[in-house]
Amino acid sequence: MDRPTPSVSQYLKDPDAIYEASFAAIRKAAPVDRLPVSVQPLAVRLIHCCGMPDILDDLAYVVEGPTAGSNALAAGKPVLVDANMVAAGITKRFLPEQNQVICTLDHDETRKRAKSLGTTRSAAAVDLWWQHLEGAVVAIGNAPTALFRLLEIIEDGAPRPALILGLPVGFVGAAESKEALIERADGIPYVTLRGRRGGSALAAAAVNALALHPTTPGDS
Repeated sequence: MDRPTPSVSQYLKDPDAIYEASFAAIRKAAPVDRLPVSVQPLAVRLIHCCGMPDILDDLAYVVEGPTAGSNALAAGKPVLVDANMVAAGITKRFLPEQNQVICTLDHDETRKRAKSLGTTRSAAAVDLWWQHLEGAVVAIGNAPTALFRLLEIIEDGAPRPALILGLPVGFVGAAESKEALIERADGIPYVTLRGRRGGSALAAAAVNALALHPTTPGDS
């Protein structure tokens, strides 16, 4: 039986209507309401970013994490990212204090350190975060080695960030780095996604959620 071909004009065009329909569909498709109130806006943004409601099953977090991250942004603290793609995905106009978004991946010193230490540029770039880390929001969406290195320098005495958004992606080290974050965060609030899934878009979406939906300590 022939199926009618819909007209290309028959699709939703109003941006506000699309926005509302998208988030309504997410709430219908995923049991977001089972999460603490403080975590729900971030979870919805992550699902909206990747189109996969089932990531909710792999979401791991400290309940106070989103509040800590929102408060850090409100206090003007920087956002440290592992990749330029994460930086590009953060909507700067959402940031409450024109917060600095810092990516050190392409610094000359990063290349030198990576070569001398026999490591990835992503890991070497984290060594240049030291002076910015205190109370910052960290968003890792690409490199597992960046997350591993972050945990190492914190254990070595580096300043502690307000929140770690640990969302690296890949088949080598991604799942392991996230489990290391959960096990070795040492009281630092975090949000992560167990398993191989992650990515720069998800990390940026998480930062945007913190900026758009500030929470309070009473949200739980």
